[in-house]
Parts: sequence; C-alpha cells; structure tokens
Amino acid sequence: MEQLQIKHSVPIRHTVDLCVVGGGPAGLAAAILAARQGLSVFLAESQGFFGGAATAGLVPAFMRFDNGVHFLAGGFGKEVYDRCLAAGFPVSHGTSLGIQPERLKKIYDDMVTAEENIRFSFFTTLTDVVRENGRVQSAIFHAKSGFFAVNAAMFVDASGDGDLCVLAGAPYAQGDENGSTMPATLCSIWADIDFTGQKGADSRELERAFADGVFTQEDRHLPGMWHIAPNLGGGNIGHSFGIDSTNEQSLTQGMLVGRQILPEYERYYREYLGGAYEHAQLVISGSYLGIRESRRIAGDYELTLADFHARQKFADDVGWFSYPVDDHIAAPDKASYDAFHKEHQSLRYKNGESYGIPYRSLLPKTLENVFVAGRCISTDKKMQSSVRVMPACYLMGQAAGLAAALAVRAGHCQTRAVPYAALRAALDEIGTFTTMM
Repeated sequence: MEQLQIKHSVPIRHTVDLCVVGGGPAGLAAAILAARQGLSVFLAESQGFFGGAATAGLVPAFMRFDNGVHFLAGGFGKEVYDRCLAAGFPVSHGTSLGIQPERLKKIYDDMVTAEENIRFSFFTTLTDVVRENGRVQSAIFHAKSGFFAVNAAMFVDASGDGDLCVLAGAPYAQGDENGSTMPATLCSIWADIDFTGQKGADSRELERAFADGVFTQEDRHLPGMWHIAPNLGGGNIGHSFGIDSTNEQSLTQGMLVGRQILPEYERYYREYLGGAYEHAQLVISGSYLGIRESRRIAGDYELTLADFHARQKFADDVGWFSYPVDDHIAAPDKASYDAFHKEHQSLRYKNGESYGIPYRSLLPKTLENVFVAGRCISTDKKMQSSVRVMPACYLMGQAAGLAAALAVRAGHCQTRAVPYAALRAALDEIGTFTTMM
C-alpha cells in the first residue's frame, strides 16, 4: 500500500493523573472511582454519550449481577443497578435488568458530571500513543477540532478492542486458531408488544420459517426479545458472522447485514409467533454493532476455561463473577447451533458459585503504567465469552481506577508495584465482594 508521510504538531490539551479511553461500563467505573480518590482524570468517548454497547449498540439487557445467592457486582455496579431500578428498568431472571437506553445515558451523564476531577469529551477517538521504555507518555486523539494529546501518569484501556494497548505494542490474541470471533448482533428496539402474553422463540416455528424461505441465513441461535418498557422490546436478534471489530470495512458489512435481516425477523415475530407479537414493529436499530469478541490483550495472567471449571479464586482477585460460558454459534447452520447449545447448557454454575477475576489479568505485558479493563482483558477465548458482560466490566473498571489511585499516590505510577492488600482494602471499602441478596 502506498504510504503518505504527514508531519504536524499536536497540542497537549490535558495533563492529568489518569487517562481513560472508552466510556463504556469499564471506562466509566475506572474514571469515576479514580476521581473519587482525588485523581485528575480525562475520559475520552468516541460516541455522543456514555454507555458503550448498552446505549450505542442498544444491547437490551444487563446480564445478572448476582449468582442466585450473592450480589456479585458490588461497588460501582451496585450504584448503577440501584439507579436503574429507581428509574424503572424492568427486572427479570434474578438481577437482570432490561435497559432503557435514553434513561441510562442520563444516569451515566449525571454520575460523570458529579465528579469535579473528571474532564471528558464525546466524539473523541484514540489514534496513536507516545511510548517510551514500557511506559505510555501520551495518548493522541482526534476530534472535530482536530488532533490533540493527553499526557498522563497512568492509562486505562477500556476501548473494548484493546486499541491503546495495541498501539503501544502490547501482545494480543484474537479469535480462535483461525482468527474467527463470535458473531456480532445489530440490536434493536421494537414497539407494540403485549408482554403479558409473550412467548419465546419456538424452535418448531423457526424451522417452519426456514422451510418457507423467510430468512437469508438459517440461524437457530435467537437470544430473543427483552422487556424494556411497557409494550417496548429490546431485540438481541440475528447475527452478523465473520465480523472483525478492528476493521472498519468489516464493521460496515456487519451493519449492512444486520439491517438486511431485521425485517426478516419482523415478519417472523408477527406471522410465525403471533399472539403477543402480532403487531410488533421494528422501531430503530443500534448506531453500532453489538460486538461480543475482539482482541484479548496478553496480560500477566490468562484467565482460562480451566479456571471456570475449577471455580477458581485467586490471591489477587478484584471481583467474583458467575456468568456462563456463552460463546455464540460459529456459523448459521444446525451443527453449529447444536454444539453451542450443548456447551451453553453444560458450562454454567449452580446458585452460589463463582470464579475470581485476578488483578494480573488487567496488566498488559510490556506496559508499566497501563491497565486494560472490559471484554479485552487477558483470557482465553472461552473465558472471554463469560467475563465480557457489563456487570463484570464494572468490577474490572473500578479495580483499575482504584489501583491507579494507589499507584499515583505512592508516586511510582507502576501497575505492578500496587500492593494487593491495599487494593483489596479499597475494594472492600466500596463493597466490591459478595453480599447476601
């Protein structure tokens, strides 16, 4: 590819203790917890609002915050949960919540703007970093006003794709041995659903619709419709396969596929399921794909499927979690669905069980002053499919924010020099670890 060399100066707009890239659940938790500890924080978000997949992607529900006995996502996650309950988000399956995206945007706005130590901007995208001897010195962003730099003592990569870490040269893995990742979903909001008479996706009806040629692809994995408000449903419906969230052309194709297949599902819900869905109509799809899997940054410890099987707890846990291994189908065919269904039914916990998320999984190899938090922490492929959901992201983000505060206050600004005993005390103080429901 032909190269064009461009040289220009970049103004340093902010000099702060902590720079957080990404305003989704992990980034919000990191920024807010660090600010409450007295750190000056800059938070960059590429969309026009906070929330990530829940708001830009219209992902319709928080997965469970609990394990049937204990509320696991304590601390920042509990704050968000309580605010959502107070705002009227519907509850299902224990502590799962249907997401009302516009109200969630306002909840997050209020939480961030209440913190005097946080400066932030929307429509702000990371483009490069300045690294020297294992330390990131500056993050380079692009916004409507042009390029600018943020100098910081420490950084949190909560981009979802590990963008800052990769730009800084950290090693990573992506997908399976062939690079294939879980399919994405263009989530959506639907109107005129009678949830008092709701029924789920009947496999027999799906097969009939396949036979009738309703669908472009025979995708039997249908997570379905969530109740988000009276007569409104949030659709986690359909898959775009072969999507690489680090490539804009792949994302473009995924959006086109998502919009192509949603009308097919509208016909399916109305004509084949009927009843509660007889008058269902698609209102809007997300402004961004619901990405389940992207890069996994190589850290000091890789959380694995063996750890899930062992219900493993670690000496440096930053939280405990309990979501099943949920590695979506590899292809739109019956064999892939049968393999997924068997795995998903077997790789889940009983009430009261959980695994630990170790601090070391938040520490990218080769980088001294950077945390990674969210779906791209150091895991294997199977474990990533469990730890990727929003309540777990709150746990990882708040740990990164509190650890950054300890490192800055100590003056060393080294992630690996943070004493776990001090971090655990800070996590205990905000109520991170399990409490009885």
